[in-house]
Amino acid sequence: MRKTRAESRENNRRALLDAAFQVVTRDGYRAKLEDIAERAGLTTGAVYSLFGSKNGLVVALVTDYLQPHYAQFEEAVPAELDLVAAVDAFARHYRRTCDAPEALSALSLQMTLQEMSLHDPKLGAQLAESVREQENHLIALFTGRDHNGSVVTRHQAERLTTALRALLVGLSQGVVLGLAAGADEQYFADVACALVSDASLVG
Repeated sequence: MRKTRAESRENNRRALLDAAFQVVTRDGYRAKLEDIAERAGLTTGAVYSLFGSKNGLVVALVTDYLQPHYAQFEEAVPAELDLVAAVDAFARHYRRTCDAPEALSALSLQMTLQEMSLHDPKLGAQLAESVREQENHLIALFTGRDHNGSVVTRHQAERLTTALRALLVGLSQGVVLGLAAGADEQYFADVACALVSDASLVG
């Protein structure tokens, strides 16, 4: 059956995103549109038509990569949990992603994007905005939960999300690189919950 124009456009978009993941992970800020387009079996004109620019493609790549992860977080943290239990569930799910088959390639992409941001501040600002948009899902995930007799405000959830991201991204990198021996699900949960409880990690 003949594809519609919308179907062809979506297929081309998907092909370019998949190709960009491979080329950007391999070449970093030196990645060329020509190489991405060739790998996707398309022309650079398709990149400009669908994404506007190389930076537009990279930003779309980040959004495409993050969206399913944030959707999984929402599934892993039931709405009825209080804040500490929600953070516990979130941290345990995050730890399990470190054992996924694509964990190493995902880490490679993270580090490559950081390098690209350093070489292109404009791209860095665009990527930061894209990440912030996705993090709104986490902020919403924690906002309104019970904690010590009160309800978590959006401002509190924003501060918590920033801290959790920094903590768990760093820990997960250590796990994938073999630098965090003993950092199992319980450890991830303990350190994450320490941010929102009186728990101590020493003693």
